[in-house]
Amino acid sequence: MNPVYQKLEMCYQSIRERIPYKPEVALVLGSGLGAFADGLVQDAVIEYNEIKGFPVSTVYGHKGRFVFAHVGDVPVVIMQGRVHYYEGYSITDVVLPIRLMWQMGAKKLFLTNASGGINGRFQAGDFMLITDHISCFAPNPLIGQNIDELGPRFPDMSKVYAPSLNRCIRAEAGRLGISLEEGIYVQLTGPSYETPAEIRMLKALGADAVGMSTVCEAIAGNHMGMQVCGISCITNLAAGISQNPLSHSEVKETADRVAPMFQRLVYASIQAMGR
Repeated sequence: MNPVYQKLEMCYQSIRERIPYKPEVALVLGSGLGAFADGLVQDAVIEYNEIKGFPVSTVYGHKGRFVFAHVGDVPVVIMQGRVHYYEGYSITDVVLPIRLMWQMGAKKLFLTNASGGINGRFQAGDFMLITDHISCFAPNPLIGQNIDELGPRFPDMSKVYAPSLNRCIRAEAGRLGISLEEGIYVQLTGPSYETPAEIRMLKALGADAVGMSTVCEAIAGNHMGMQVCGISCITNLAAGISQNPLSHSEVKETADRVAPMFQRLVYASIQAMGR
């Protein structure tokens, strides 16, 4: 058996009896959105460190657990704290949580993140619906022997972000009166922030926002046939666009400030996806 798939099976079997139901949506909470799960009635919680062989979040503000809850009538598994490539994990470990949520039964994948704004019209605190992505420097999680149980060797990537889910998010943003930008997200490895020269390169490539996560997760989800969608919270302007030094404290401050609005949009969007 493929060792990556074997590890996935080991993780799943170690918690299978604790999974309360088949979730419809898998939600990944980015920086500043972790409190979303705390505000729900939780049906079950599984800490990452309770899962045999599972990677554990090391970033401040990422709790590191799966929360099972209902958003309206929609059963959801929530990843409260993600795993990043820059933490030193292999790329297959970084996407292991996504594959595990798929194995639990989730067919829709909702990704959120904090990102730096490259597009000149963006301001800190804006939300951007991800319509496409660019993977830059971070390795593709599908490299190596293909796991046929998960998906095809050469998956199509022409519509990674499902148009039907994007329509739900647009409609709910409009109904709630929440301004929603749209654009292309690019993932770099981190953990250092980008240089002004790198931001100029990314802008020339067509990127609107940049971060250190999400793309590899979207690739893994798409490979398994999940419907994928994503929203970025623009927490700061990227290097060279802003003259201020970049810092994680600025990211967290902005994310915390707009978190209530972000949570309303995510909640309403998931409800709409279940209709």
